[in-house]
Amino acid sequence: MPLPKPPVRKATLLAPADYPTVAQKPQAHPVALPPAPRPVELRVLTAAPQSNKAQAATPAPAVASPFLGTGSVRRSIPRTPSEAPSAPSAPAGPMARQGEAQGAAKRGRSNAASEATASAKAERGGRAKKAGKAPVATKLFVLDTNVLMHDPMSIFRFEEHDVFLPMITLEELDGHKKGMSEVSRNVRQVSRELDALAADGLPDPAKGTPLAKTGHREASGRLFFQTTFMDTRLPEGLPQGKADNQILGVVQALRTQIQDREVVLVSKDINMRIKARALGLPAEDYFNDKTLEDGDLLYTGVLALPSDFWEHHGKTMESWQQGGSTYYRISGPLVPALLINQFVYLEAPGATPLYARVTEITGKTAVLRTLREFTHQKNAVWGVTARNREQNFALNLLMDPDCDFITLTGTAGTGKTLMTLAAGLAQVLDDRRYTEIIVTRVTVPVGEDIGFLPGTEEEKMGPWMGALDDNLEVLARSDGAAGEWGRAATNDLVRSKIKIKSLNFMRGRTFLNKFVIIDEAQNLTPKQMKTLITRAGPGTKIVCLGNLAQIDTPYLTEGSSGLTYAVDRFKGWPHSGHVTLARGERSRLADYASEVL
Repeated sequence: MPLPKPPVRKATLLAPADYPTVAQKPQAHPVALPPAPRPVELRVLTAAPQSNKAQAATPAPAVASPFLGTGSVRRSIPRTPSEAPSAPSAPAGPMARQGEAQGAAKRGRSNAASEATASAKAERGGRAKKAGKAPVATKLFVLDTNVLMHDPMSIFRFEEHDVFLPMITLEELDGHKKGMSEVSRNVRQVSRELDALAADGLPDPAKGTPLAKTGHREASGRLFFQTTFMDTRLPEGLPQGKADNQILGVVQALRTQIQDREVVLVSKDINMRIKARALGLPAEDYFNDKTLEDGDLLYTGVLALPSDFWEHHGKTMESWQQGGSTYYRISGPLVPALLINQFVYLEAPGATPLYARVTEITGKTAVLRTLREFTHQKNAVWGVTARNREQNFALNLLMDPDCDFITLTGTAGTGKTLMTLAAGLAQVLDDRRYTEIIVTRVTVPVGEDIGFLPGTEEEKMGPWMGALDDNLEVLARSDGAAGEWGRAATNDLVRSKIKIKSLNFMRGRTFLNKFVIIDEAQNLTPKQMKTLITRAGPGTKIVCLGNLAQIDTPYLTEGSSGLTYAVDRFKGWPHSGHVTLARGERSRLADYASEVL
């Protein structure tokens, strides 16, 4: 019997989307097909069976696969190795052989691609699995009592690391919980936090308590309490009954018991850290409360423009006049470094200097506005004029009604208090912008405390406000044409508009349309600074003055002072400003003493 004619078109492969449809068709028994009188489309790579006998001799049909063609006869079960054909069937013509060759090549490419993809996935999965199983080198921090007294939330500041509290630490906390001081309040807050963590009990003290249990998700470590007595041997010269030495003994015992983790002592006590290092125990200071590691990195509020500023920013610059000031819209490489209410200046020999303030930053453009010259006598504020560049910047901030929070830092004699008091009197008595001036400061003595003071609140604060009286005397003497009677009347009027308040009674108050001056703000803690700033009501301006080189509060440094904290957090806010005054103007003696002493 002659073979059928070769097909006109090449054999095609079944699309992957058709596999389920074909697989669901009812199975049919193979039958002998008569030769077709016309060209047919072949869906198999081998010749069609001729009879039942031939069917028995031919290999089983192929199973549906993404890489194989599908014939008119299919099987619903996979073929076992025993069912593999011993020899290939005879080809059904040259076109069938060509289709078989192309299908084999495509199967080879597809199988190779599949193996490569599977290999890549397995390699990635192995790396991910290996990376996921890698243990994280967490530490165990043993906290000294003074750390908890300094920052009541310190147990939640160690991220993924664990925290260990010796029993003597809890005993010391219990001894300092009474009183109205800042330390006593912190101790009571620590006790409440520990009570919340241990509210459900400690089912297994060896496993600790999750620190994120009370909602502090940034702390993924665990809290451990000392529940057993640790017998350690310290040098005989150290008294065993002292609390610091007992904590050192706990650290040494933990290092002996736990060999696979690093145990570190955290303390604010310098002498305790020295003793720990002398004994070979790792010890660290508590750094989380520090806003800046170096005081020189503090935001100054002033930026000197480069000498080629106009060459790089003058081509696309726009300028216009409005309200007596000149505005410049610039775009260039300097814009990303600018902040709102930051002062910029350009002083070049033989050229007109530029003094401006950044008023707007939109995308890659910034708007600069020229300043009002308070160095001229016609713009004097309550008889006070600026004597240098930084004082001019400060007066522009103090006289701006849109600035609600201002910080001024600088060495002694730079004019911080005098300028602030003059600006406050001008806006209270002349402009009627505020109703009165409220002055407060921290009562931290430089030397020994002089004891209790008699009188009312204002009388008790009198000795602490000597700087205010000195500056009021300077402002009263500035008006020489008023005469002695006029100066006395002015002095009485001025004092009637100035109220002296103590920090101890600020909780719960709200200041409406007040000009608040916080003097010696470098002695404030960040918590106290927050308490004072949040007292501001509508229409109130708060001015913080301080010298970071003269901190008298124990355990406060330039990096952890509340003044540094406020300067760093408020920079760039459209309604705040900061200026660091660099040049002293008090006297030549004071300037020289600031440099050499």
